[in-house]
Amino acid sequence: MTDVPGLDSVGLTRWLKVAHPELAGEALRASVIAGGRSNLTYRIDGAARPLVLRRPPLGHVLSSAHDMHREHRVIHALHDSPVPVPATVDVVDDAEAKQVTGTPFFLMEYVHGVVLSSPEQNRGFTSGALHGLGIQLAEILADLHSVVPSDVGLESFGRPDGYLDRQLATWRRQLKASQSRPQPELHTLQDQLSVGRPESPAHAIVHGDFRLDNVLVTEDQHEPKVTAVLDWEMATLGDPLVDLGILGLYWQIRSLIDGPMAQSSIVPGAGYPEFEELVDTYAARRGIQIGDLSWYRAFAAYKLAVILEGVHFRYRSGETVGAGFDHIGELVAPLAEDGLSHLNALRS
Repeated sequence: MTDVPGLDSVGLTRWLKVAHPELAGEALRASVIAGGRSNLTYRIDGAARPLVLRRPPLGHVLSSAHDMHREHRVIHALHDSPVPVPATVDVVDDAEAKQVTGTPFFLMEYVHGVVLSSPEQNRGFTSGALHGLGIQLAEILADLHSVVPSDVGLESFGRPDGYLDRQLATWRRQLKASQSRPQPELHTLQDQLSVGRPESPAHAIVHGDFRLDNVLVTEDQHEPKVTAVLDWEMATLGDPLVDLGILGLYWQIRSLIDGPMAQSSIVPGAGYPEFEELVDTYAARRGIQIGDLSWYRAFAAYKLAVILEGVHFRYRSGETVGAGFDHIGELVAPLAEDGLSHLNALRS
């Protein structure tokens, strides 16, 4: 591979000339946008217009994770929906040819915008603008869950019946496959989530990792707008309240974990609405009532803890791309404790 880990720019240049000559350039350049925690994302310059390529992480790829065809399918299906997503170009299995990545990958058009992931970035926006941005995020989630899967060709995208049971089983397997050290609180949380599992509402298209730093935002100080929702690798058909649980976890993660690994721009006093207002906005947009989210908040903490345990495993194996992963494993225990606290609140 040349230029960047996991992608051959020369091979991509040759492939694009054959597969999509209208986009081809003489010497494409790739740079890593994000890598290590999940699928690797590269910006591609030198083509007719900027592109983005996604591929699975380097090494330790679990069979049920990092499915490029699924991620491409849901983004392509939602392109004409109220949910803002990038325009897709192609999806390719390069495992045999090994011309570009040596893995499945997909290509989409680059969408302009910034990812808000640190408090310093709030300075470019008024407090009222940040409040409105939070409301907009809740409305987009409601719009996603209001899309009828069969209307966009996603009626076979998942098996919504028994979704929560399968989720628990899936993440149990993920933890077993990724764990390299004792994590007693995480195993306790895992066991307790199976007790008192809620009955799911009507199924919907579930993003699986919906949060502020998984969207692109315009840099208009007075009226920021979400230009694209990213990172659809966990999307399926299932219980929509799982997305609310994840949003709640990340909305308040700086109160749970201190330090640079708690990546979030959402801090007190910046202007962002409280999570309760997001829930009310979401419920009003969909015209439904939202009950107690404690189980979903606990499941969100568990899911992130298992993901980060897998990242820790890959870091220890030298299979991550990017900086900042040497301390990622320190977040697992606090997340497990947070999940247990939500379950205790549910019982009290």
